[in-house]
Amino acid sequence: MSNTYSFLDVNATIVGPGGAFSLGNGAAASEEGINIVATGDIGAMTIGADGAGMHSLHADKSGKVTVSLLKTSPTNKLLMTMYSFQTTSGSAYGQNTIVINDSSRGDVITASQVAFAKAPDLTFAKDGGLVQWEFNAIRIERVLGS
Repeated sequence: MSNTYSFLDVNATIVGPGGAFSLGNGAAASEEGINIVATGDIGAMTIGADGAGMHSLHADKSGKVTVSLLKTSPTNKLLMTMYSFQTTSGSAYGQNTIVINDSSRGDVITASQVAFAKAPDLTFAKDGGLVQWEFNAIRIERVLGS
């Protein structure tokens, strides 16, 4: 494994009703790239009146995935088309899979049962800026390489 990180090695795809395409290197990602955040804690700690403690392990693997693209990225149109299709019926909603792979590091992140959280906020200003796409994922599996 290499001791160097580069977004050039990050391959990411979204597959679901209405589309299948790249979100990683080559999709005109902004500097912010792709962010994966757990929705809740994996466990909880409860302390009794006498000071005894208990840990509870939760089965929650849910999370959020945010993809940040340049305003001029053609991927924005692809995602908007997919969003429009998936939000017309419950049968098409929440059926996406996002896979992120850093080939240099050996990292593989798989988000399943993924739905658009909302339409992206849009800003029209002096500079083009970015468009952030937020997704809710029922399950995110994480494998970190080296």
